[in-house]
Amino acid sequence: MAFWLALCGFLLAVNLAGGLVFVADKRAAVADRRRVPERMLLTLAALGASPAMIFLTSRIRHKTRKEPFRTLLRAILGVQIVAIAVYGANAIGLI
Repeated sequence: MAFWLALCGFLLAVNLAGGLVFVADKRAAVADRRRVPERMLLTLAALGASPAMIFLTSRIRHKTRKEPFRTLLRAILGVQIVAIAVYGANAIGLI
């Protein structure tokens, strides 16, 4: 139980941080200032911020047409969903 609470806390924090960085990148793009590198955005997504970033993509209309960023972001989320499903199935004895 403690593991799941820690995981939820971590994911909440990383989604908040990733969302804030994503919004900061959008503001920098509008103001024609220095941008956050895509590598950094994708690293945050891989650490768990992909749900926040995908939500914000359409919400603030940022990186909606940027390829391969969109595809990589969705692939990261897909891998995370599969990993959580496999871990959960293993934890309850289905695998």
